[in-house]
Amino acid sequence: MKIDVISDTVCPWCFIGKRKLEQAMQERPDLPFDVHWHPFQLHPDMPKEGADRKEFTAKKFGSVERARELYQHVATAGEAVGLDFNFKKIERSPNTLDSHRVILWASGAGLQDEIVEILFRKFFMDGKDLGDHQTLIEAAEEAGMDGKIVGDLLNTDRDLDRVSSEEYQARQIGVQGVPFFIINDKYALSGAQDAATFHQVFDKIAEEEKAEAASPPSE
Repeated sequence: MKIDVISDTVCPWCFIGKRKLEQAMQERPDLPFDVHWHPFQLHPDMPKEGADRKEFTAKKFGSVERARELYQHVATAGEAVGLDFNFKKIERSPNTLDSHRVILWASGAGLQDEIVEILFRKFFMDGKDLGDHQTLIEAAEEAGMDGKIVGDLLNTDRDLDRVSSEEYQARQIGVQGVPFFIINDKYALSGAQDAATFHQVFDKIAEEEKAEAASPPSE
């Protein structure tokens, strides 16, 4: 069962959604899953060097107090799925374009899930700057990629157009927020859905495939 996940590396709900998807898949051990991660930038106008986290979130949400209140809500949701967000440790809000390039490159080595997990952890738990090339190289090496190759590629424009094109395509099909899940190129789920919601789609697809297999061939 193919699952395309559109997400951003600085989206806490995407990390929460990843955990819920993992739970849903674990609870359907009889089904084969093929998960692919695709780029989305929540802040496409973010400067290349990023921005001060406190100033950026205060401007985005109206005040430091309002930002703190909203992130406390996210932290509570994270705890429910075993995630210990450490928002206070984050000093920079990065431009995520390069992190999406690394995720793209990881796909060729079958390491997308590993790199996505590591990037989420580095940002939300360790407070690392995902716009910093050294941070991305270290994440790539931890995932099992060749750090030197990744570093060399990051110093070029390799696949910048491809990542931007994929994000444009996501917006063209109506994606306005993430996480966004597309299952078997047919069913879409928006937001960090509970495992039960995924199960409904999985079961519907399984029923359709069973009915198709049982139907007589057309003349």
